[in-house]
Amino acid sequence: MKALVYLGPTRKGFEDRPKPEIATSTDAIVRITKTTICGTDLHILKGDVPTCQPGRILGHEGVGVIDSVGPAVTTFQPGDRVLISCISACGKCFYCRKLMYSHCTTGGWILGNTIDGTQAEFVRIPHADTSLYPIPEGASEEALVMLSDILPTGFECGVLNGKVQPGGAVAIVGAGPIGLAALLTAQFFSPAEIIMIDLDDNRLETAKRFGATGTINSVDGNAAETVMKMTAGRGVDTAIEAVGIPATFELCEKIIAPGGTIANIGVHGTKVDLHLENLWDRNITITTRLVDTVSTPMLLNSLRSRKIDPTLLITHRFTLDCILDAYEAFAHAGDTKALKVIITA
Repeated sequence: MKALVYLGPTRKGFEDRPKPEIATSTDAIVRITKTTICGTDLHILKGDVPTCQPGRILGHEGVGVIDSVGPAVTTFQPGDRVLISCISACGKCFYCRKLMYSHCTTGGWILGNTIDGTQAEFVRIPHADTSLYPIPEGASEEALVMLSDILPTGFECGVLNGKVQPGGAVAIVGAGPIGLAALLTAQFFSPAEIIMIDLDDNRLETAKRFGATGTINSVDGNAAETVMKMTAGRGVDTAIEAVGIPATFELCEKIIAPGGTIANIGVHGTKVDLHLENLWDRNITITTRLVDTVSTPMLLNSLRSRKIDPTLLITHRFTLDCILDAYEAFAHAGDTKALKVIITA
């Protein structure tokens, strides 16, 4: 089969690989129909994720059709259309019992990280019964790809961890796909203000269409001062970091109001300064999290009832044999105006 393979920092290739086989009784083999590229894949290519070693097939998002199942799989059978969760969960271990599926002792974020992932014609899914979801009748596969990772990530790591509340003020630093997913799902809680901050005017215009009440282009370095003016000098109740670089996290530290919450989503490959000299008396909370995908069933229901439209995030479409072009488009979003790219296998 064909697959996108990580070859080491800054290197990738589109290669022939053996079709995966059932390894344990709880596995399923899924034929990929649609997948996508995540910002985390770019972090892997930068060398920010040392757990992902050269030779790994990348990708942790997608939908497909069950090709075969192990003898212990009871929920699915060959031919079933399924949504692949970016998190694999056994459902039985200490962390799964706490609903911290991301820290499952035999799963977690392993797809496209410590085991081969979804940017291929076929993928092996461990713990299939608890790591796959049946596709609702008539649901858009493209929309469902957004539920593999970015929508639950934006919602759980940003909105829930950030304690977004009705009438509150929210700032989301980073208007890429994850930041926009947080913007879409923050509106479940009816905050009074959602301010999007980014360097890219195109993405900020997109944020306005998605429901942002205000936008700030931070290229001039005055974003913190602008947020303070917009909030009568108080700052925001929730600051969501959705980039993963020191400057954006430190901006969140500057704009958080007393009693507020900084919710980190971004994947950080270098250290960030924590300015306790300014924050020690502010009654703030700082949260970190890897998505657990506990919200996926709720998001599926929201999609089914058309309370949310994840296809708004899709800007480009490619076939699997053009996945290198898809990476180029996604990695140079400032020029291509790419948000999420859909890859059809």
